[in-house]
Amino acid sequence: MKILFLTNNKISYELFYWLRNIKDQDVIMLQEDINIHKLKEIEPDLIISYNYKYIIKKDIIDYMKKRIINLHISLLPWNRGASPNLWSFLEDTRKGVTIHLIDEGLDTGKILLQKEIIFDESKETLKSSYDKLHKEIVKLFKENWKDIKNDRIVPKPQKGVGTKHFVNDFKNIKSLITSWDINILKLKNLYKNFKGDLNDKRI
Repeated sequence: MKILFLTNNKISYELFYWLRNIKDQDVIMLQEDINIHKLKEIEPDLIISYNYKYIIKKDIIDYMKKRIINLHISLLPWNRGASPNLWSFLEDTRKGVTIHLIDEGLDTGKILLQKEIIFDESKETLKSSYDKLHKEIVKLFKENWKDIKNDRIVPKPQKGVGTKHFVNDFKNIKSLITSWDINILKLKNLYKNFKGDLNDKRI
């Protein structure tokens, strides 16, 4: 089986090496923006996107015929898009990890696997919660890999409207995050005051 592994983050490397060490699997990592010419050159049986910053285009999706999956550290449909861990705390939405098919929308594809994660916000930081989510999604992937690659999981549509965020949303509040080790409750208080100040200025 030939697998194309798309990533731009070293936190994904553990899973890449795990896949590469499995017998009868040829796993190729790609960090640049994939195009149809490169795809046809590689001819993968499956594409795995994990912490990949580029939007996968329609011609790639059509060519692969639903054989592209994404690993996303939120409980979809909550917190589609950028910085899902951060926004799950700031907006008090459910938290977790999702492995889903990629379609033309922003993290809107059908769900293969999900796991809800509960955090003690008084003890967690942005970094510790981020690390835990990645640990959980890798574990979920490994436990179900045989079923994923053999198409034994029935994809389920996402339910509800959910939420989504873009890179610019993070840029607007970036000043609040002095360190990735900031306590979650402290950050939420800062964000609450920040929103209050914005509302005051609008009046």
